[in-house]
Amino acid sequence: MHSLSDKLLLSSYKKATQLKLNDDFIALMEKEMKRRAIQSQKKAKQE
Repeated sequence: MHSLSDKLLLSSYKKATQLKLNDDFIALMEKEMKRRAIQSQKKAKQE
């Protein structure tokens, strides 16, 4: 995950949630986004 840019990570997260990919995979991306202090618009609205 460290080699992905923030923009690519966020884009990949959005696509993964749209496609309803594996929950563990999505959780891994959420964990990395949290580590980098990146919020998706969807998650920001929930908080």
